[in-house]
Amino acid sequence: MSDLVNDHHKEDTMARIPLTHRRTIKVRILEAYSRRTYGKVLDTGLVALHNPRVFSTMLKTENSAARWNRLDPTLAALALLASAAEIGCSWCLDFGYWVSHNQGVDPAKLEQVTRRDTSELYSELERRVMEYSVAMTATPPTVSDEQVAALRAELGDAALVELTALVALENQRSRTNAAMGLTSQGFKEQCEFSPSGVRA
Repeated sequence: MSDLVNDHHKEDTMARIPLTHRRTIKVRILEAYSRRTYGKVLDTGLVALHNPRVFSTMLKTENSAARWNRLDPTLAALALLASAAEIGCSWCLDFGYWVSHNQGVDPAKLEQVTRRDTSELYSELERRVMEYSVAMTATPPTVSDEQVAALRAELGDAALVELTALVALENQRSRTNAAMGLTSQGFKEQCEFSPSGVRA
């Protein structure tokens, strides 16, 4: 039996760094946790495992961010997907859709993010949040005083700070994944079921 992790390794993967590792006890535990939580081993984790300190920092950051709760989940999901779409990270769009779907966010709104300018599904606040996300993601950022003032008035400072931090974190994720050549793992196709197997 191979001593390398090779959970879903697709023949057509575009990853620019190996997604295989020696199956140490630590790697097996992490692999089992990922499969139990997400249904498969995440490519992002397999990349980060090449540097244990980077992996540890990434894990701590994600676990901490998962506890932020001042921003409405739908607004958070739209901001994250808008940023990922702007960067062009198919991995983040795929995984982000799955996570948000299982948190109860309207799938129709998730589907329309890349057509936000013409879709009639969104409220004015939702549009402003996505526009802010895209402006933050631009290089250099194009956020205006007017955008911030309008969001402060509707969200308050705590939620605006959380929104900004989430978009910054998504930029880190999407740019890292794009640079490493990671592409969709097919999470969206599993969206009729939540991680526990119960319909969302």
